Amino acid sequence: MADDVRAIAFYLPQYHPIPENDAWWGTGFTEWTNVVEARPLFHGHYQPRLPGMLGFYDLRLPEVREAQAELARKYGLHGFCYYHYWFNGRRLLERPFAEVLSSGRPDFPFCLCWANENWTRRWDGQDSEVLIAQDYSPEADRAMIRELLPAFRDPRYIRVHGRPLLLVYRALELPDPRATAALWREEVAAAGLPGLYLCRVETFDEAKLAADPAQIGFDAACEFPPHGMGVADPAFPIAALDPDFDGVMRDYAQAAHDFATRPTTPYVRFHGVMPSWDNTARVGRRAGIAVNSSPESYRSWLETAVNRTRRDRDGEEKLLFINAWNEWGEGCHLEPDRRYGMAWLEATRAALKGVAPTVPLAIDTGDSLPIYREIERLAQQLGLDGVGAEATLREMGAIARRWGADLAKRDAAITALNEQLAQATAILTAQRRMLAERQSEAGAAQERRATAGS
Repeated sequence: MADDVRAIAFYLPQYHPIPENDAWWGTGFTEWTNVVEARPLFHGHYQPRLPGMLGFYDLRLPEVREAQAELARKYGLHGFCYYHYWFNGRRLLERPFAEVLSSGRPDFPFCLCWANENWTRRWDGQDSEVLIAQDYSPEADRAMIRELLPAFRDPRYIRVHGRPLLLVYRALELPDPRATAALWREEVAAAGLPGLYLCRVETFDEAKLAADPAQIGFDAACEFPPHGMGVADPAFPIAALDPDFDGVMRDYAQAAHDFATRPTTPYVRFHGVMPSWDNTARVGRRAGIAVNSSPESYRSWLETAVNRTRRDRDGEEKLLFINAWNEWGEGCHLEPDRRYGMAWLEATRAALKGVAPTVPLAIDTGDSLPIYREIERLAQQLGLDGVGAEATLREMGAIARRWGADLAKRDAAITALNEQLAQATAILTAQRRMLAERQSEAGAAQERRATAGS
């Protein structure tokens, strides 16, 4: 039973320079450029998120790709889902996967997800500040699927019922998704393959529809948090929140509960889980942030998704997806980082294999919001709901923010005192070392005089 559920992690290839990014963002730009420039937006905010044992890698190096696959396999993942960037014949960020395909290494399962959204300056796929737009046509659909045929034939390619699994990030953006699906199936069959297993990713409005993918000619859908999450009140009692913050706060624990308890759909929908979410590195003060995330909370959510997959799905449809393996710019990664180390991967293995983690998952990070949860509990005990509870939460939230500001000042003062204490300790240590050296020299001189006198 331990290996019956296949967990697949989405994989971002934007960790090597390309001419387009050089032109748009500056020479040498990669995802790491955004990551290292992120700054915290409130007291205790975990930014920047910096990589651990794999470092600031370059995906042009086969050694890096091998190390990633080795880690993923060791901690229970079945494979990677590489994003495929195709714009009517123009490809972006294709080199890492192209080399995986041509070299046969790493020997680790994979599938593809067509990221069929506009490439924009705001990193949101919308219609503002478009750098490269999608241009759909039957001819483009045919050309793209033909280009993917070598990947579909690769023995490492992930299959469902013998058919290559292809995900589409925004299926409803296709002018006629049913016609596109039919054309793709026709091409795949003509190439001698046993068919195609199409999965619609539930993003943006599609995350709210809960519509049967068969309506557009697809076989399945998959959840893709944070899409589909409820948005928490931005008036959270966050200590020292940047006054120019214009993003949204989401409570991770509540989102995990909402996803984990969703009713089972009459169609095939694969569960999706995320370890955390914080895209401050990409969008700054417009960020969406899932507060209260932790390896332990993630393990609990993933474990529930694994158990539901075992219960509701059969055979090769026992799939679930994790967002993501390496979305560092969105604060959403399983790869080791400098704060949690291997904890995200340990949590993954614990949930998938039903084993105890070998490192502690409950790490005190200072990012949680216990004040908010306590206020909510007290409001419920007082019988407040609706407008009454909201008014209470707003009032107490304002008080908590003032407390947070005071605490931030206190912490700053303590930090300054600690720095002064460290300097004084260093001076005292140096003085003691000098005194010890002088005493040693005096003792040696006395011995020399005594020796000379004898």
